[in-house]
Amino acid sequence: MKYVCTICGYIYDDAKEAVLFPDLPESWVCPLCGAGKSAFTTEQKTEVSETKLSPIQADEDMKKLSAGEFSALCSNLARGCEKQYKEAEAELFHEIADYFAEVTAPVENADVSELLKLLQADLNEGYPALFSAAEANADRGTGRICTWGEKVTKMLNMLLQRWEKEEDALLENSEIWVCTACGFPYIGDTALELCPVCKVPAWKFEKTEGRAKA
Repeated sequence: MKYVCTICGYIYDDAKEAVLFPDLPESWVCPLCGAGKSAFTTEQKTEVSETKLSPIQADEDMKKLSAGEFSALCSNLARGCEKQYKEAEAELFHEIADYFAEVTAPVENADVSELLKLLQADLNEGYPALFSAAEANADRGTGRICTWGEKVTKMLNMLLQRWEKEEDALLENSEIWVCTACGFPYIGDTALELCPVCKVPAWKFEKTEGRAKA
């Protein structure tokens, strides 16, 4: 039996390994991207389902953004400008993002369990709806972004689940690295040589500094 990592595509082949996949300890992680066992699925041919979600209607999906959401949007636009070497535009978007980040009100009930609920909602509802809308409009660019975003969200979800169990031990003697191209997070001594999601090299990863303990 072969098992495939849904995040980076790594294949664990029982026929070539000394230990069968089901017998691996729950602490085992993907040797390529660091995802846990729960990110793996048995290898099988993907069948196209005839049942499709209704595409998102723009008039129904429009909403007023909060200061925090607008800050995140401008931050993403800034990174997009940076990738296109539009430094002046990127600097302006960063300034706007920083301003709205400063005026963002503290989030109530901002704990790990609440964040996990939001990530699960994205995985169960948000991304399927976005994929459906992209397919309905033959928007390959949005489809690609959704593919990257879904994989990054799966990894974030998995790391938070581990944090609930391990807390500070998860980061002991390790660093947190984030791909500046797609946002993929990785915990390890050094950055990955190649991002498992968007395939950019190690120099595209940035080390994230943790908050100082009180």
